[in-house]
Amino acid sequence: MPDQPTQELNGVIVTVDFVRHRNAMLVRADLGLLFTDFYLHVADHKLRYTPEQAALFKTALAAFTLHCASRPLNEHLAWTLNFQEPRLNVFLAGDNEDCTVTGRLFTENVREAAENVFFSDIVPRRGVEPRRSVVNFQGSDVFAAVAGYYARSEQQPVRFFDLGNDSYAMLVAQPDCDLAWFASVDVEGVRNPGAAETVGRIQSRNYGWHCGCTQQKILGAIAPAFRADPDGLFGDGETIRVECPRCAAGHTLTREAMEAYLTQTLKG
Repeated sequence: MPDQPTQELNGVIVTVDFVRHRNAMLVRADLGLLFTDFYLHVADHKLRYTPEQAALFKTALAAFTLHCASRPLNEHLAWTLNFQEPRLNVFLAGDNEDCTVTGRLFTENVREAAENVFFSDIVPRRGVEPRRSVVNFQGSDVFAAVAGYYARSEQQPVRFFDLGNDSYAMLVAQPDCDLAWFASVDVEGVRNPGAAETVGRIQSRNYGWHCGCTQQKILGAIAPAFRADPDGLFGDGETIRVECPRCAAGHTLTREAMEAYLTQTLKG
């Protein structure tokens, strides 16, 4: 049994089971609370997503959260799905040490390309250089895009199931998987696998929506640009509005705070 993280029960419980004799991993969760936190985040920061854009992000968040739960506890992960039609980027980030996920949509100034592109970055542990995988995909079906990534990068078949009422499942083939069963199992088979299969619990994790962006972190990110051209950054004003690149939360920075941050950094 893998070590379990110390967590407060303030998110969604994701369970990971092994379907014995079929050699498949089944990851399931009711993601309703996570979706609620995402929509509250959108409202709190007055983010302007259309219902279609928000629904696309919600599906990507479901796939990403289940994917994170299937990965080692010390990993940090990020996905970027570049869609050409509609033209937008879906960004997702996960911290498996704290079991948190976050993300955002980029709807402006999205690079035009010949095909949709899926970027996956994995940091095996803090301080290690990330590993990147890049695959192309067709269409706007998020689950199909992730399945293509799994087939080409992870080299594992994967299937996703919408179980209704904000519950989702991910079925991942393991070595010597019964691929005929894998391809034929239906929604009811993954909703209640114990009715027909022998299932063993591997672990459960509690994932919450959290970015961790603070004004200090944003000041640190903006500091190089301020050093190079403070007037170009602030113009004639004393404040600027900056979006977190991970979750799109807005942060108001003052010229005075920026100067104080640089002074403190130099002293340190």
